[in-house]
Amino acid sequence: MRRPRAGPAAAHPDRRVSVNAPVELTVADLHPAVDDPVLNSMNFLNEVAGRWPDAVSLAAGRPYEEFFDDDAPRRWLQRFRRHLVEDLGQHPAQANRTLFQYGRTKGIVHHLIARNLAVDEETHVDPEAVVVTVGCQEAMFLVLRALRAGPRDVLLAVAPTYVGLTGAARLVDLPVRPVAGGPAGVDLADLRAQTRHARAAGLRPRACYVMPDFANPSGVSISLADRRRLLDLAAEEELLLVEDNPYGLFPAGEQGRLPTLKALDTRRRVVYLGSFAKTVLPGARVGYVVADQRVAETDGSVGLLADQLARIKSMVTVNTAPLAQAVIGGALLEHDCSLVTATVRQRAAYTRNLRHLLAGLARRFPAPSPVTWTVPAGGFFVVVSVPFPVDDALLRRSAERHGVLWTPMAHFYDDGTPVRALRLSVSAVTPEQIDLGLDRLAALVADESRRTAAPDDRRTR
Repeated sequence: MRRPRAGPAAAHPDRRVSVNAPVELTVADLHPAVDDPVLNSMNFLNEVAGRWPDAVSLAAGRPYEEFFDDDAPRRWLQRFRRHLVEDLGQHPAQANRTLFQYGRTKGIVHHLIARNLAVDEETHVDPEAVVVTVGCQEAMFLVLRALRAGPRDVLLAVAPTYVGLTGAARLVDLPVRPVAGGPAGVDLADLRAQTRHARAAGLRPRACYVMPDFANPSGVSISLADRRRLLDLAAEEELLLVEDNPYGLFPAGEQGRLPTLKALDTRRRVVYLGSFAKTVLPGARVGYVVADQRVAETDGSVGLLADQLARIKSMVTVNTAPLAQAVIGGALLEHDCSLVTATVRQRAAYTRNLRHLLAGLARRFPAPSPVTWTVPAGGFFVVVSVPFPVDDALLRRSAERHGVLWTPMAHFYDDGTPVRALRLSVSAVTPEQIDLGLDRLAALVADESRRTAAPDDRRTR
């Protein structure tokens, strides 16, 4: 006699399975990345901020909201529409179609982005090498998806690393190998060693991700001499460099900006990622990638890496919303394609806030102190080292008991090792909020220092 087939009811005789019951999945049925701690980082930080909305947030790397202008998006949209008609010769009906219909996958403001790079960065690229993306996050995903050709491929990344890059790499099954950062921004000797170690293990390092200007989260910048050395090393080791530059327009004070890696790149080693979230409008969700590397097609023709990225994008987001692009395009046109000119007030605010935060740390933790911090030359972020481990549980206590938010640095490392440091952001707060947040942070540090020192005190008595 045939035995009944084992199933949910056989395994659990007391449970009846209905054909109308909802389908149930387990995480094991899904891609491994969905349960990866890296992908939970941003959601966790947003959850903490939402749960304690009255806490002073020194965590968010969002742009300053004081300069948001209700009328600006409408004005920029109209300016870009005039550009389509008056400068590009489109009939009004065609201009409407450009704005309101599905659009070109590579984007409709690529020519303005190329002009902006020439004006602000002295970087001259073919507009066809520009792909306009849904924020810089999509640009990362497209590049990593294209570079991950097989199981031997790996990505190098300067540590600590922006968690969005690490998460995108997880989603395309591209392992990330850390390269030491340090006070110089990148340890070139370690980059060479990690490249060769990977190859010796039978792997293929495809590129190194780096943020040369006021990096997130470290705040560190790479010197001009080391930028040149990095480009030489990339050529010698046959590596691409993925340069991410969301903060480069915000040096503190009157110091000049350093040329980007892409501006110095004469051998097409640099794939350049850009975003308008910090410089124009984060709600537009517009970024871009410059990928002018030549790619040999199977038919013998030669195209651009940007063309390959556009093919991938067509299956991910089809195209970046034309109306969002038009808002960004109008903002560029309003300032003759110079974001340096457009962000004068923002730069002054970030400089003020950064100096205020650094002075406030010095007053609250005078030397000698076990609490130390970085002194970046610009950007949004300061890293504070403390004499106790910093984790998500501590962040919750900080929010609940002290009313101040910050970001645990452990989120930017991928090895699970405890980190005794936290990141503070100056971008979305006022000086008064900085003072209040630092007072609360000092109270947290004092409480946690007493708590962690108590066991040692008892042992010495």
